[in-house]
Amino acid sequence: MNEKQIISYVKNHPSGKVKIAITDIDGVLRGKYISVEKFLSIVDSHFGFCDVVFGWDSNDLAYDNSTFSGWHKGYPDTPAKLDLKTFRKIPWENDLPFFLCELTGPSAYVCPRNVLKKVIEEAEQLGFNPLFSQEFEWFNFEETPHSIHEKKFTGLKPISPGMFGYSILRSTLGNDFLTDVFKLFKKFDIPLEGLHTETGPGVLEAAISYANILESADRAVLFKTSIKEISYKHGIMATFMAKWNENLPGCGGHVHQSLWDKKNKKNIFYDEKDKQKMSATFKNYIAGQLHCLPHILPLVAPTVNSFKRLVPGAWAPTTLTWAVDNRTVALRALSGGSKSSRLETRVVGSDTNPYLAMAACLASGLYGIKNKLKLQPETMGNGYFDLNYGVLPANLEVATRAMKESKVAKELFGEKFVEHFTQTREWEWKQYIKVVTDWEVKRYFEII
Repeated sequence: MNEKQIISYVKNHPSGKVKIAITDIDGVLRGKYISVEKFLSIVDSHFGFCDVVFGWDSNDLAYDNSTFSGWHKGYPDTPAKLDLKTFRKIPWENDLPFFLCELTGPSAYVCPRNVLKKVIEEAEQLGFNPLFSQEFEWFNFEETPHSIHEKKFTGLKPISPGMFGYSILRSTLGNDFLTDVFKLFKKFDIPLEGLHTETGPGVLEAAISYANILESADRAVLFKTSIKEISYKHGIMATFMAKWNENLPGCGGHVHQSLWDKKNKKNIFYDEKDKQKMSATFKNYIAGQLHCLPHILPLVAPTVNSFKRLVPGAWAPTTLTWAVDNRTVALRALSGGSKSSRLETRVVGSDTNPYLAMAACLASGLYGIKNKLKLQPETMGNGYFDLNYGVLPANLEVATRAMKESKVAKELFGEKFVEHFTQTREWEWKQYIKVVTDWEVKRYFEII
């Protein structure tokens, strides 16, 4: 639809309302319903959005260390605008019109969608058109928000038992849910390439079809919230925690990426003449990510829980390694053909903010191209044992400190954003270290 058709659709929708949302620093959609009249008054202008959505954490606790927002500023409205290009009809809400928003003006630097757009501009100036996609693994339970709190998040019942990855049999269990997922996402303009069970009780994996990077990030952000909304209607709760159970595999949110020419006809990563079919640009791009990862890891591992997934032998990388079609390394290069050559960044977990994860991948890859970084040798065999080029930071505190002090991070994303983002991660760590866990009580209560 063009702008005129979109506005006509909104005016004529029987609900008399519109749903809008902005993505906070944790990748959580924050939004509201507005009247058609309100929509029409802001469609060509700016409107106010309370800056608290960037001044609190995922549990609505106000940061006490944020420069950008806080009690010291009084939580004023900050300018925002609708992006009409993000128009969608929500099929599980009677095709209700929906739009994504982003911050504008002096506050724009904290908005994850703007962070990504800034990196995209750099890629385009270099002559590249980035095509990306993200895939997600997530666990599903026969629970409700009330039941999980009553159970204190223990003894939860998954939608299927046992370890049964790629199961045709298990996919028939609760098939009405899976059918709804495929059907409704297609109607919501988030096409899926595939949907299957992964190994673990109640875990699924979906691969979202690739597109230009901004559209892909929009799709990924909307996918996570939409899965939860669709799940509610089936008496199911979905979680995108990186590692919800220490005895089960974690949940990846791998980002697939390639660079094309401006006409979108040539895959810049592919080189027929190279032994590995990898262009020099592709190798520079991988080298850039390997170089930058220790400087920007919180962008792709943003929570305390993220690092419980990044452990040896759990289908998630721990070392600064790359290889062709190897799932034990951090960066898996796929160079099979001119249409399919791409990089899969396997460090990324399902708990990430897709805008920031994709911005991290693209910005670090471009860093390698601009600086013509030489690619280290390919890891052969088990990447967990290849310690020649270092390992990933061990926890959120260490990773955040590295990013806060990094000149590379500030070069890629600007000092103001790095300051704000690392303040939010410092806050996250602070909330974690003051809690007495079940593990501590069981380990020390009687014996010590």
